Amino acid sequence: MFLIDTSRDGKPVYDPIVNQSLDNYLINDLKLPGHGLIMYINEPSVIVGVNQNVFAEVNVPYLAENNIALVRRTSGGGSVYHDMGNLIFENIVVGDTDDDAEWGNYAVFAQPILDALHELGATDAQLRGNSDLVVNDHKFTGMTMVKSGDAYAAGGTLMFDMNLMAASQALKPVETHINGKWVKSNRSDIENIKTHLAPKYQQLTSEQFKTQLLLKLFHVERLEDIETYHLTDHDWQIIDERLAEQYQTDDWNFGANPGFNRCRFKQFDGGTLILNLMVKDQRITKVAIYGDLLDDKLARKLEAQLTGVTLDKIDLRKRLNKRWLRKVLNDADIDKLIDELIIEKQ
Repeated sequence: MFLIDTSRDGKPVYDPIVNQSLDNYLINDLKLPGHGLIMYINEPSVIVGVNQNVFAEVNVPYLAENNIALVRRTSGGGSVYHDMGNLIFENIVVGDTDDDAEWGNYAVFAQPILDALHELGATDAQLRGNSDLVVNDHKFTGMTMVKSGDAYAAGGTLMFDMNLMAASQALKPVETHINGKWVKSNRSDIENIKTHLAPKYQQLTSEQFKTQLLLKLFHVERLEDIETYHLTDHDWQIIDERLAEQYQTDDWNFGANPGFNRCRFKQFDGGTLILNLMVKDQRITKVAIYGDLLDDKLARKLEAQLTGVTLDKIDLRKRLNKRWLRKVLNDADIDKLIDELIIEKQ
């Protein structure tokens, strides 16, 4: 196993949108042969699975109020909260390896983490079921995998000193009218691993804990002794292009819910309107409306009005020229909504 250094210009990257896009680049483009490992820390964010409905899993208003990013990963699994008290680790496996790395076998990737934690004093940490690492019967890590050809990524989030209250609030959805099928998160009792470590390791910062974990994983005394690939300027150029194309867009992070491909947010004086859309050939074929601007009855009426409409200003204005809608939106508001709807990519 070797380390893949994901720092940029010698500094760690904490942007969750950037970090969550790395595995896609590493298994689809760079494809370093063998068994690599990345480990990073994210600023406050909620990471949702590729097949999850954001509005059924996440307290979207709480995220906006607290400047918490929403990021959709390319792998499955449930929704998780990240902050500077978490570590994220991902095994990047390409082709054959000289160890026991195997697609679908979570235990083979969990065991090195458990061994390292045992060395650090958390001797009661263990694997429960298929992919959860637990301590005191509470989960501190959940794992997931994503595959592409002969390459795959397998990893998880390790709760070291996470803000458990913020996690609870962020993962408490407030929307009630949500139809459809998607992967639902399995809510588990969670716990930080920090207090289970030996006393000398309980005073560490997250970065210092990351260093100690890497030293134990690679059985070395110094980070410099680990075989390491450092992402190059060329690597970052491609990553930046992918970010602009997909991962930094609301259409991917909020709109890519099952059955939808776009998402539009608009704040009006009376409240927030969020529209999740399926657009095919410049026509809205499906729409779901959230937010606090409209009550449930009006939201359903607006969904019906927008279903089947072409993304054309004249057509949209005809559909939205309704007295019941003008009770909450004036002419200028409706024009702003139309302008928001016809934006092709956001």
